Amino acid sequence: MKVSELTKLIEAKDMTPGVEEDREVSCGYTCDLLSWVMAHGCEGMAWVTVQTHMNVVAVAALAEMACVILPENIDMPASILEKATDEGLRVLKSPLSAYTICGRMMQQGVPEKAE
Repeated sequence: MKVSELTKLIEAKDMTPGVEEDREVSCGYTCDLLSWVMAHGCEGMAWVTVQTHMNVVAVAALAEMACVILPENIDMPASILEKATDEGLRVLKSPLSAYTICGRMMQQGVPEKAE
């Protein structure tokens, strides 16, 4: 699944226009503990989190994730979105809960990260 397809699936708004939207999503993940995500994140991951600070961008960029998804219409500060854009990181904002977002990804065959 491409990030552009995922955006439609989870009724999301693209918060970083201009960043590549056709990256392949290799897996999905939800977690708010950044050290845990650093240890388990991977390339192509779609990461669902309620965190909105600069370290989210750093962790996602380090792991070369496909996108970060903010559930429940959580806003990310403009300065952080600007940094995400600079890093080529797609940030999506969905009105859905993290639970529903992950459920929809699973229904469409997006796997959880393989160990």
